[in-house]
Amino acid sequence: MTNSPRLPVVLVTGAARRVGAEIARSLHAAGARVAIHCRSSVAEAEALAAELNGARADSAAVFAADLLDSAALPGLVESVVARFGRLDALVNNASSFFATKVGAVDTAAWDDLIGSNLKAPLFLSQAAAPHLERSGGCIVNITDIHAERPLKGYPLYCAAKAGLLGLSRALALELGPRVRVNAVAPGPIEWPQNQHDFPPDARTAIIEHTLLKRIGSPADIARTVKFLVFDAPYVTGQVINVDGGRTAHL
Repeated sequence: MTNSPRLPVVLVTGAARRVGAEIARSLHAAGARVAIHCRSSVAEAEALAAELNGARADSAAVFAADLLDSAALPGLVESVVARFGRLDALVNNASSFFATKVGAVDTAAWDDLIGSNLKAPLFLSQAAAPHLERSGGCIVNITDIHAERPLKGYPLYCAAKAGLLGLSRALALELGPRVRVNAVAPGPIEWPQNQHDFPPDARTAIIEHTLLKRIGSPADIARTVKFLVFDAPYVTGQVINVDGGRTAHL
């Protein structure tokens, strides 16, 4: 199948690796053209684009941008629209994650965690809104179960994700009825790259606190995002916890 202006276009932030890459693959397999955003992982993003274009010609492209540069975000959206001719969905997946001990929080941590997890999704959504209005599209924000159940040692990250959860519901109100806005809240999916924060005993405790007694996979998140983008026309303002039942285990 070749590129067509009728095929939906989805911008996925932080799509070069891990969960973001799996979201991009899943949406592409469902028929979307995919704008793969990255910041520094350009080689991995290009490899993913080559993979997707090999499956369907001219269906994926890479867009590098620093999401902490708010002034550049409208240009990112416009570059995607210029390349593909439209925008049907925005998936705000990119995220910073690291511990911030109270008493040692500084403005650099604030700018990074709030910037990537809350500020960038807001300004990207604002820039994308007119295009999504035209296409009757949607926004999916990747939040975290710790937006509602904070994780000790990560107060700033949890506050940023709580803000994103609130923003998701507020944008659903602001952008309806033409644009749907929902959130997906992962539980334990992949251990973060700073694995020293989650030694074996901590991982065991987390797994034991899930009802399914295992961690999930990026595909679990990707399937849920695909559902919200393609198969949920009457769902907006909602958050779906994909956490193996961890939030139900009080």
